[in-house]
Amino acid sequence: MKRLSVVISALLVVALTAFGCAQMSSMMDTGWVTLIDGEKGLENFNRIGDANWRAEGGAIVADKGKGGHLVTKKPYRNFQIRAEFWADHTTNSGIYIRAGDPVKIVTKNAYEVNIYDQRPGQEYATGAIVNFGRIAVPNPPQYKAAGKWNTFEITAKDTHLRVVLNRIETVTMYDSTFASGPFTLQFGNHGKEPGGAIKWRKVQVKEL
Repeated sequence: MKRLSVVISALLVVALTAFGCAQMSSMMDTGWVTLIDGEKGLENFNRIGDANWRAEGGAIVADKGKGGHLVTKKPYRNFQIRAEFWADHTTNSGIYIRAGDPVKIVTKNAYEVNIYDQRPGQEYATGAIVNFGRIAVPNPPQYKAAGKWNTFEITAKDTHLRVVLNRIETVTMYDSTFASGPFTLQFGNHGKEPGGAIKWRKVQVKEL
């Protein structure tokens, strides 16, 4: 009987621990808004440019056109982004944040968190913030994104910008050039030709 009580107590401890972990996980996820979930979510963005965005193979994909963006329908100032993406070897893509003009997205009016392994000037290749937050030179192999699923975690809090690629911090910097605006998912050119495919499997945002 005593042994049975010990077993029951142990099971209760395990159950309560699991319940507590589940509650903690739920609390940590509070405030996150999912904009892309597999093939769902195109309706959460405005399109600019001629990129052939579509739902395909469990993701939102683009691989043809001169270039374009999926632009969020609301602006963000202080926020976190979690994004899962797959890039081809010649992909030129990125996430532009705090875009000043929602119909003309360029590096002169937004921060571009880059996805571009073959970018001339490797200091601003995948994981960098173009023209602002450099990465190590030469571009370390662990920063390459081609041919696999990757995760970006991007935080913008006042002047502090932080980029984490596959759990490796690639940029942390302080800058006040761009204060607020929508963020975008890019399909771009590779030189004079369209870049390789970009796929977005999960994109979430949390306002801070």
